Amino acid sequence: MDQHPLKTPQPIIDLEGISYAYPGGKSVLNMLSFQLHEKEKIGVIGPNGSGKTTLFHLIMGLIKPDSGKIRIFGKEVRQEKDFRSVRQRIGLLFQDADDQLFSPTVLEDIAFGPLNQGKTVQEARAIAFETLHSLALEGFEERITYKLSGGEKKLVSLATVLAMQPQVLLLDEPTTGLDAETTERIIGILKRIDLSYIFISHNMDFISQTTDKIYGLNKGQIFLEQEKVPHSHFHSHGYGRLPHSHSEDHDSS
Repeated sequence: MDQHPLKTPQPIIDLEGISYAYPGGKSVLNMLSFQLHEKEKIGVIGPNGSGKTTLFHLIMGLIKPDSGKIRIFGKEVRQEKDFRSVRQRIGLLFQDADDQLFSPTVLEDIAFGPLNQGKTVQEARAIAFETLHSLALEGFEERITYKLSGGEKKLVSLATVLAMQPQVLLLDEPTTGLDAETTERIIGILKRIDLSYIFISHNMDFISQTTDKIYGLNKGQIFLEQEKVPHSHFHSHGYGRLPHSHSEDHDSS
């Protein structure tokens, strides 16, 4: 009987030897390699300026690496035309909800993505209503977007991403500036969805509850955090090497 070695599952996102420097010459990523596989839920922590948001923008093709290869869904992506299909299948939640919301009403904002995917107006509206229902946001349809509270904007921003029915989520600081109640709502939503995702967050309580692996990004490199490291909160737990906060913290020091 022939013995065939088990094939390693192909990663959804595969970054190989990625380097990137900001305009002006400051290097932020240096020969970085990273993979996301199906069903993985990954958190990324790191100091400000370490390249966390840059990592997301590279995956979405919003900026181009200086060197290295990006493969997504098994195909190398280099040109703008390559990334158009990527953006249909990977949902990016921006750190600032005001960068995500631009339509007059909530319903229009959530329907925009499905319309852009080729859905009819009726289909897009149905998806928008269904998405709002799934997030317990019934009654928000005709709310004026710019009049929403910060927490409401974040929830609606998440709805705009989920309405596009992505296969992967990239969430950039999804709980920054939110109260405990809204943070708990987002945690509940993320625990229910069956998607692969990567989150950037400084909130260790949030990231520990919503991810399976936590990586640190620092000095241009990414590494899996495993050790317990004592740090300035006067306690010890995993992932203490890099700056972060806890839900009960009164500040991020």
